[in-house]
Amino acid sequence: MNIRDILVHLDNSANSAARLDLAIAYAKKHDARLRGLYLVTHLFYEPRNLGEKADSQRVEILFNEKTSNAGITSEWLFQDCAVIGMNVSDLVTMYAYYSDLIIIGQANLSAPVMNIPADLAERVILSSGRPVLVTPHSGVFKSAADRIMIAWKAGRESIRALNDALPHLAKAKTVIVVEGQNCNEYSDGTLDSVKDFLLKHDIQASLDIITSESFPIGDMLLNNICEKKIDLLVMGAFAPNRRGNLELSPVAKHILKHLTSPVLMSH
Repeated sequence: MNIRDILVHLDNSANSAARLDLAIAYAKKHDARLRGLYLVTHLFYEPRNLGEKADSQRVEILFNEKTSNAGITSEWLFQDCAVIGMNVSDLVTMYAYYSDLIIIGQANLSAPVMNIPADLAERVILSSGRPVLVTPHSGVFKSAADRIMIAWKAGRESIRALNDALPHLAKAKTVIVVEGQNCNEYSDGTLDSVKDFLLKHDIQASLDIITSESFPIGDMLLNNICEKKIDLLVMGAFAPNRRGNLELSPVAKHILKHLTSPVLMSH
């Protein structure tokens, strides 16, 4: 499946412009339409929210200027949660249903954005059924998936993420499939099957097993991202059912909290 429609969630955070730049890079690479979504949570006629209205207008101008200069097809989406009667997470999820790729910013817990839930990325990953690309709250990332690392662990979530990432993998310059394990664990033996699957799609991939006696799997993945200069991590969002509620696994939560490069997650 080709990527034809990308949705990027924008806000008044410091890194929103960098997120938009990366979304434009993805839209250009895949010849896709880019839709920018900005949400406010109160009615505009309330005086205390005049600043939020000004922020939305500033971001809209930036979105229109950047997409026009990039020569891509774009659409600006604006919604007031109080008018629609839905919260931020549910509204983003609703728009995500009809998009090929969703781009969301990582929560900056040291400088939270007013009215944007800190677990927005996690909620959309678990509820949208779509691939979600989460960008770090710090740094500038201009490469649209030239060097991709796939974090592999045989199971439903990993193969779903692998399949969702095929359009990116097909255009990547480097693809690495890694399996992380502690020294007392054994490989599940499926890395070669992943390589064969990708070859059927004309994608060449190298394989690697990363092991450690003391470091958690999440930290091992983050270290390898830096060492191999990866600009997109692909991983399944495993979500065990805890007392009837879906919640991301500790590894997925750790990656979302300590992002050093964009990550594409699927559940």
